Amino acid sequence: MITVVQSTRLLVVALLVTVLASCACPFAVKPTPNDVVAGQVTNRTYDFKEAGKPMSYALYVPSSYDGSQKMPLMILLHGLTSNPNAVIGYEGITQEAEKRGIIVVAPYGYNEGGWYGSRGKGKDFGDKTANMFTKGAPENLGELSELDVLNVFDIIRDEFRIDKDRMYVVGHSMGGAGTVHFGTKYHKQWAAIAMMSPAVFVDPPEPISNLKDIPVMIVHGDNDELVPVDLVREFYQRVSDTGTITKYMEIPDGDHVKVISRNPEMITEVFDFLTSYSN
Repeated sequence: MITVVQSTRLLVVALLVTVLASCACPFAVKPTPNDVVAGQVTNRTYDFKEAGKPMSYALYVPSSYDGSQKMPLMILLHGLTSNPNAVIGYEGITQEAEKRGIIVVAPYGYNEGGWYGSRGKGKDFGDKTANMFTKGAPENLGELSELDVLNVFDIIRDEFRIDKDRMYVVGHSMGGAGTVHFGTKYHKQWAAIAMMSPAVFVDPPEPISNLKDIPVMIVHGDNDELVPVDLVREFYQRVSDTGTITKYMEIPDGDHVKVISRNPEMITEVFDFLTSYSN
C-alpha cells in the first residue's frame, strides 16, 4: 500500500520529470544541430511558409560552441545584388566571430534586393536601382524581406543558446538601411548596431529617435560613388542628435565595396565596438 508520504514524493518526482523534460529553462543544453558544422560556414534552408518557398541563409557557429553556455548573436545583412554567403565571407567576419565566440547568421531577405522592409512593405522602392530585383517579385516584397530576417532570427534563438542581452545587427549598403530599420523598429532587442556604407537615401518607417538607447557605429568611405559621404555624415549627425552612444569611422579614399569586404582591420573595430555593449 502506498502511504500519503510516498504518494506525495511520487507526485513531486513526476512533476520534476515533467518540468525537466519540457524544459525551456535558461540552463537547458542546446547542442549544435546535426546539419551544422561548428567552425565553418553552413548553408541552411527553412520552409518560408508566408512566401510559399524554401529560403536559404548562411550561418557561422564558433567551434567553441557546445550548447552549455550562452553565446552572443550577430544578424548580418547583405547589400543590394549580394547574398548571405558573400557578406558572411567578408574578410574578418568569421575570424572575429570564432575568436570572440559569436554566432553569426546572414539571412537572404527574400532576394538580392528586398530592402528588409526599410522602404516599406510593397515592392516599389522609389528608383530604378533600388527596384533592381522587384520584377516578378511578390507585391509585398518588402514585408517578406523583413519577415525572412525575423524568421531566421527566431530559428537561431530556438536552436541555439543565445545571450539575449548581447544581440547585434550589422549591415552593408542596403543591409545598412536594413540595420537602421531593424534598429528603429525592434530597438529593445539589440545591444548595439553597426552600419557599413549604409544606403540611407530615405528615412525608415519608424522614427530615428528610436535609436536613442542603442549604441550605433557607422563606417563609410569618403570616396564612395554609390552612397555620397555627405549623405552619411548628415545621417550620422541625426543619429548623434538622439543622444545615443555613436562612433563614426570615415575611411580616406574608401569606396563602397572593397573598403568594407576586404578590410579585416575595420571589421575588428566593428566587433570591438559591438561587444563593448550589452542590454
